[in-house]
Amino acid sequence: MMDTALDFTKIVIADLILSGDNALVIGMAAAGLAPELRRKAIIYGMVIAAGLRIVFAVIATTLLGIPGILFVGALLLFWVCWKLYQEIRHGTDADAEHAMEMAEDPEEGYTGPPRRTLASALIAITVADVSMSLDNVLAVAAIADGNTQMLVFGLGLAILMMAFAATIIMRLLTKYPWISWLGLIVLIYVAGEMMARGLFDVGTGVLPMFGLVEGWEMGKGH
Repeated sequence: MMDTALDFTKIVIADLILSGDNALVIGMAAAGLAPELRRKAIIYGMVIAAGLRIVFAVIATTLLGIPGILFVGALLLFWVCWKLYQEIRHGTDADAEHAMEMAEDPEEGYTGPPRRTLASALIAITVADVSMSLDNVLAVAAIADGNTQMLVFGLGLAILMMAFAATIIMRLLTKYPWISWLGLIVLIYVAGEMMARGLFDVGTGVLPMFGLVEGWEMGKGH
């Protein structure tokens, strides 16, 4: 019971700190549009991000059981941690907060006649969202470890946060930067746990796969 509660807490923290990228890209793309197009860009941008998360979640759930994939996933998650560390140092959350506030205020950002189409803004959002959605799904899938309910909860929470509370969350992370550092520590722990399983788990580890060690049952519940 405690393990489950701890995993849900990890997912909430991961969703919180990994929402900054999406808010920054959507906010900046929307702020560059004429005011009458911004609300559509924000809404469609959220829908695109939600759709990509669902697609990646299905793929991740299928792939993570393949021997060797956990090791690759752990390397990717460590890369996410490094990228997040750089973002925290460079104040990405503050930039995201400013971008979302500009996008939501018709008097801020670009206020002239349309000079960029909604379609071009959404293409930019989609291209950027591919890597960001993968980050979020990878972290949540690693924590959920095959628990479908937990995976659905994590992705649903991420989508709700983006849709209804992006600016509030960015403001919170800007005001209390220790939350971002706590989240980074949690993600490093998750990546380390995933790496250990990717190396030594009897079913999915690369070392048992090549006959270098016997391997251990390292999935949750063992």
